[in-house]
Amino acid sequence: IRRGDEEVVVWGDGSPTREFLYASDAAEGIVLGAELYNGKEPVNLGSGEEISIKDLVETIAELTGFRGKLTWDSSKPNGQPRRSLDTSRATELFGFTAQTKLAQGLRETVEWYRNEIVPTEAGQ
Repeated sequence: IRRGDEEVVVWGDGSPTREFLYASDAAEGIVLGAELYNGKEPVNLGSGEEISIKDLVETIAELTGFRGKLTWDSSKPNGQPRRSLDTSRATELFGFTAQTKLAQGLRETVEWYRNEIVPTEAGQ
């Protein structure tokens, strides 16, 4: 959310839910799978933590200090109502369980963005 924006328009009504996996957890899961799993069947990696798009957007707005208006454009598609994975095979077959909770991952991502991207954009 850019500084100075007074409004952010978000597609849909915010009701769909999603599961997100922090990048370092994904990397760990891929390495574990490559080292310890030799099967033919696919194995899902995920966090096991679901959040509505509405709650996600509100959390990001809070973490970034956005004080403008969040507008839900229900004339735009919501997308798939739910995206969540059964990750039990990853746990059973090679011991993978995501370690980073969504709130922590979002905080770290916002901090990284502020430290790495914002200074670069300011220097343009």
